[in-house]
Amino acid sequence: MNYKETVAYLFSKLPAYHRIGKAAYKGNLDNTLELDKYFDHPHKNFKTVHIGGTNGKGSVSHMLASVFQEAGYCTGLYTSPHLRDFRERIRVNGDMIPEKEVVAFVENHSDLINKVEPSFFELTVALAFDYFSRMKVDVAVIEVGMGGRLDSTNIIIPELSVITNIGHDHMEFLGKTLEAVAGEKAGIIKPEVPVVIGETHPETMHVFETTAKSLNSQIYFADKAYRCTLGELNHSTGKRQWELKDIKRETLLKGLTPLGGLSQEKNIQTVAKAFSVLRTGFRLSEKEFLNGIKKVVKNTGLMGRWQILSTEPLTVCDTGHNREGLEYVIRQLLLSGKKQVHFIMGFVNDKDLSSVLPLFPTEWVYYFTRASIPRALDEKVLMIEAARYGLTGKTFASVREALSAAKLTASSEEMIFIGGSTFVVAEAL
Repeated sequence: MNYKETVAYLFSKLPAYHRIGKAAYKGNLDNTLELDKYFDHPHKNFKTVHIGGTNGKGSVSHMLASVFQEAGYCTGLYTSPHLRDFRERIRVNGDMIPEKEVVAFVENHSDLINKVEPSFFELTVALAFDYFSRMKVDVAVIEVGMGGRLDSTNIIIPELSVITNIGHDHMEFLGKTLEAVAGEKAGIIKPEVPVVIGETHPETMHVFETTAKSLNSQIYFADKAYRCTLGELNHSTGKRQWELKDIKRETLLKGLTPLGGLSQEKNIQTVAKAFSVLRTGFRLSEKEFLNGIKKVVKNTGLMGRWQILSTEPLTVCDTGHNREGLEYVIRQLLLSGKKQVHFIMGFVNDKDLSSVLPLFPTEWVYYFTRASIPRALDEKVLMIEAARYGLTGKTFASVREALSAAKLTASSEEMIFIGGSTFVVAEAL
């Protein structure tokens, strides 16, 4: 098989949550442990940092990996989902895993795949850990897929665990309350391994503190240590200034970020606290921290975080897709100063629309569409549901058609935004 055929095989042969949803979810680590044993526990050959949470874990993972790269470490980065190419999930020093490596892995281990019948995510984690080991990385930043306790990545013993925040996502698997979700995500806290919590929340704080205490793990809350504020976004460059202060409001650091979203305030706070815990053991400097944030897109290939696609009219996409993520998106759109927002909207079919559609302004123009995956919500169904909340617009069979229509309609004083689902953003890119 060539690379294209191999990826098609992975998608068709192995159940993938991002494509089919609940049917791909497995509530145990049995397959992961069997694969890990087969490959002789490759994750034990390099140091790791484990990143979980509801929102921001991708940005935090990329920024930390960028800091390690700036410090000269051979750095692995495992994230999900991908936007354009499966290989985005597995990077070494920002470079995606070569196509030939993916092909060889599947071909060389086809008997194992047929025997174990892993999920898409389980096999992808095994591929990443095996590749990082063979590439002799010094440290790998590992992003949790979903949850934590039963996530396939949760066989590692990291140098640091990070939980960015707790929000309303995947609650059909992780629990019906924020407290229950926090309990699942706290599953990545390991005995005597420090943990950084990005956001303090009264419903979840005690869950993390209790878990950390029971495991003799030092716990830090990033928002109790730092406050990050963002300057104005430069739409021409897509960059903005940021400033980090301590709890006494004394300025500690100033820098530049290519990630334009308002949510990056909390993400930078989280990265800053993680950096403060890791810096001694890894001999990291403030210069490397600042350059890591400034060069994160260049160093790691991060996409889809308030990414400006064009300026005439201003066209932006962002992967925020749950209630908390969309609240940031909508607030930033309302602050944009544009006369009108043309919103290209699509969701997956298991999305709780009642939790997100009430957030959207009724005065915007909506282009209801769907990504080309089995899990996508039919655009006509979305339009009907959106109408219940006063949102009006037209339907389009593809993201391409919706974007073309928006470009024909929007003036230079207006704005086009693409979002709702990560997969809609992926197709726009």
